[in-house]
Amino acid sequence: MPPNRPARLTTGTPISPRSLDSVTGAPVSVPDAGWLTHLQFRRFAGCPVCNLHLRSIVARHDEITAAGVREVVVFHSPAEELRQHVTGLPFPVVADPGKRLYAEFGVESAPRALLDPRAWGPIVWGILRDLGPVLLRRRPLPSSVQPGGRLGLPADFLIGPDGRVLAAKYGEHAYDQWPVDTILALARTPSTTSHP
Repeated sequence: MPPNRPARLTTGTPISPRSLDSVTGAPVSVPDAGWLTHLQFRRFAGCPVCNLHLRSIVARHDEITAAGVREVVVFHSPAEELRQHVTGLPFPVVADPGKRLYAEFGVESAPRALLDPRAWGPIVWGILRDLGPVLLRRRPLPSSVQPGGRLGLPADFLIGPDGRVLAAKYGEHAYDQWPVDTILALARTPSTTSHP
């Protein structure tokens, strides 16, 4: 393992029960005894690439819930900034500006988040999609200062009700995460080991 690289979680790793605070103040139990939990790690509040992905989750949230999966999304921005960007999302969003959860789950930051050519199309598309609402003052711009930086990599974890990691994905670039179809497939086969 390269120096300074956080330890990555693997299938079967137990997650100790915890209660996280969502940006609305509601407690979020991870794991949740009644659900599979899809714990997503995203970049920063207002991130155009993250917004693209979250729109796909919102569009199919009913399917995800029907499959027995509860979404929980973590950003490394302060709660007060996140609140401006996540109103209307049908799932809890957790602020982790100190990146404590990122470190615990082995989620990294690296220049390849933006330098990998596979991220360039989604970056441009995300900026173009967010430009209209920003210009019309329906959505704020992301803060110019991001305490956790702008080079965060995404990560996805499917956690069973018993707290075991059932599947994990560590993104190689800013738009490398599980699409909804993968989440649904993993929910149907929760013993899945890991997924690219």
